[in-house]
Amino acid sequence: MSKIVADTSVIINSQLISQIESGSIRNSEIIIPQAVFDELQSQASSKKEQGFVGLEKIRKLKELSGSFGLEIVLKGSHPSTDDIKLAGTGRIDALIVDMAKQNNAILYTSDNVQHLVALAEGIETVYLKSIIKNESLEFLKFFDAETMSIHLKENQCPLAKKGKPGNFSLTKINDDVLSRDYLELISSQILDVANVSDSSTIEISKTGASVIQYGDYRIAITHPPFSESFEITIVHPIIKLSLEDYEISEELMKRFTDRAEGIIISGPPGSGKSTLASGLANFYHNKGKIVKTFESPRDLQVDPGVTQYGKLDGSFDNTADILLLVRPDYTVFDEVRRREDFRTFADLRLTGVGMVGVVHANSPLDAIQRFIGKIELGIIPNILDTVVFVKDGRIDKVYDLELKVKVPSGMTESDLARPVIEIRNFEDNVLEHEIYTFGEENVIVPVSKRTKKVGIEKLAEDKIRETFKRYDSQAEVEILSDNRVKVLVNEKYIPSIIGKGGSNINEIEKFLEVHIDVVPKDSDHLPQVTNDLSFTFSESKTSLLLTVNRDYTSMHADIYVNEKYVTSVRIGKKGQIKIPKRSDVARNLMHLASSQNDIQLFLKDF
Repeated sequence: MSKIVADTSVIINSQLISQIESGSIRNSEIIIPQAVFDELQSQASSKKEQGFVGLEKIRKLKELSGSFGLEIVLKGSHPSTDDIKLAGTGRIDALIVDMAKQNNAILYTSDNVQHLVALAEGIETVYLKSIIKNESLEFLKFFDAETMSIHLKENQCPLAKKGKPGNFSLTKINDDVLSRDYLELISSQILDVANVSDSSTIEISKTGASVIQYGDYRIAITHPPFSESFEITIVHPIIKLSLEDYEISEELMKRFTDRAEGIIISGPPGSGKSTLASGLANFYHNKGKIVKTFESPRDLQVDPGVTQYGKLDGSFDNTADILLLVRPDYTVFDEVRRREDFRTFADLRLTGVGMVGVVHANSPLDAIQRFIGKIELGIIPNILDTVVFVKDGRIDKVYDLELKVKVPSGMTESDLARPVIEIRNFEDNVLEHEIYTFGEENVIVPVSKRTKKVGIEKLAEDKIRETFKRYDSQAEVEILSDNRVKVLVNEKYIPSIIGKGGSNINEIEKFLEVHIDVVPKDSDHLPQVTNDLSFTFSESKTSLLLTVNRDYTSMHADIYVNEKYVTSVRIGKKGQIKIPKRSDVARNLMHLASSQNDIQLFLKDF
């Protein structure tokens, strides 16, 4: 009687059973090392599917033994605590090889490393390569061309979501009540294929839960103690779209092509986020870019040229270390959920990698909100430049983010200027929200749309506009507060409006009884030089003093000497500007100016 030692791999993948049923193995003693049996028992005790599958295969081996003249025996000692601790380094495999050597037996394995080790030690070995079974998987019968997902639960009827992203319904497949044995059969089939198929991977294997990616099917299996009963959920994408299939404006397509490198795709579950992300990945790949993905599980429908990465040693941080070495142009990060995911996304973007992230959110604003608190507020626009909200399988809204230093909308005093993240509707460039620090909190504030002006405000605006139409017929007026307005005119008319030494604008301000900031129409919202302020010059023991009208208290001004910029200052209490005599500014001022007339003071407009 020949002797055969079977390792864990040939038991689980059924290759040993196939050899017996085909007649290749007869009249033999099949030795199952105690270490193999203990390993399967440990996995089953931890509610891992592989353990249950392996024990079931051993039971089937014993059933077959009588018909084929086989003797199934357990041999060897139980693994020690140290053996179990070092199982990941090959200690259990070494015990199996030793068992074959001690019994002068043939080692049957589907593990190529185990096969090579046995050959190196001079042990006769048979390598049984895993073979994908042609039999149809039981769960496939529940799917048709309209089925997005099936939901199979113990003691319940099978359910299916049918339709398309954003337009689907949950329907009963049939009236059959699913038994635990039937669900275990489906689970066993799936795990058998996952262990032998190159197109299948076990993405997650925890106590009571497994996630398997089988081709296009994402399969989640749960059972006690994780869930109260046995349940299998299988999701299958039914459509694959390219960017051309979406209603994308020419400007947005240009944005995707030229500028957008920090894209967030947001939307509720089942809205079509991953479908759009797949379309973007394929779009960049077809543009000649190197594209990678971060996924767990790896279920995006991308072209073969796009490499799909999972978690390395349980962390995307480790994956990111490898990613930077392969120099991608774009990375699609599917399902940014955990705090460390947001940090990894931000780190990769700041290294220069184009990033496309998928985030669950009920609105595009919620997607931005999820980044606040996880990364510094000031660098959010450097990480996110385009936020796309997907609803019912189509692009519903797009936001553009930009950081500016300005007075937040609704505030009027210039000393309240601060870094503000503007959130604009991409299609019409309308400012809809602002993010800034208020006190110790980061806040998102909606910007009220300007409604039609009526009453006193309308009359005041018309009166001011009429005054400035004498200089520029296209003058525009923006009322900032009850005593301050901004007038936008063509830049060439500004000198005549200001007048020599600011004399003309001072007269207009006295006539209208408001403070007026004059800025050119083509201003890019940066601080602009406006009025030439009149001032008195004096000295104290320690400072140079420039005193202006008290109305300008807390505002900012630029100091020029003979049209040469010197510094910017804040106007203090009672309209007084103090410059310490020992400072470089004071020394520079005294060196350049021969008299007070050489000094000019210009009010800054924020």
